[in-house]
Amino acid sequence: MAERAAPKARIVVGISGASGAMIGVRLLAALRRLGTHETHLIVSPSGAVTAAQELGLTRSDLDGLADVAHNVRDIGAAVASGSFLTDGMVIAPCSMRTLASVAHGLADNLLTRAADVMLKERRRLVLVARETPLNLAHLRNMTLATEMGAIVMPPVPAFYAHPKTIEDVVDHTVGRILDLFAIEHREIAKRWSGLADAFADQRDDAGAVQ
Repeated sequence: MAERAAPKARIVVGISGASGAMIGVRLLAALRRLGTHETHLIVSPSGAVTAAQELGLTRSDLDGLADVAHNVRDIGAAVASGSFLTDGMVIAPCSMRTLASVAHGLADNLLTRAADVMLKERRRLVLVARETPLNLAHLRNMTLATEMGAIVMPPVPAFYAHPKTIEDVVDHTVGRILDLFAIEHREIAKRWSGLADAFADQRDDAGAVQ
């Protein structure tokens, strides 16, 4: 009798209404290319509006990027239960409203319920919090989420990598997200290796920086 193939690991991706829909979209594209995980997508209504405005993508376009797409109102979906095994969840981008809901355990839709599941099951939850400047409520909610085990990861550009396009900036963020799940990838074109390498071509024969 032939052995059954081991089920593919799963990861949940949420897209909420903050600016930066491209982060979630390129994360889904990277996961599809890598083929390491079955992706489960949850898009909030505001997330769908933002993706349409920023990227010209319809809800059907977004759903087509994932292996499984769930309705944000379907609180009975598989990802709403801790018995549905996953490697974790990313909300990219994560609006301040979604952050607040996660931080206070509201679980008022499937997106925030799935995040609540990650926290209660002690699974990895990455919140790509997208807002600036931050008020005290934002900062306190980030603290609450962090104290419960989430990782708050604002999409901060890595200027040392000398990005040339918006895609370069976004892909670096996507790569950092994948790093948090120990997923091998090629999204980060140039990793930090120290100033010695950065200035290697500026040294004189004595080894001093010119």
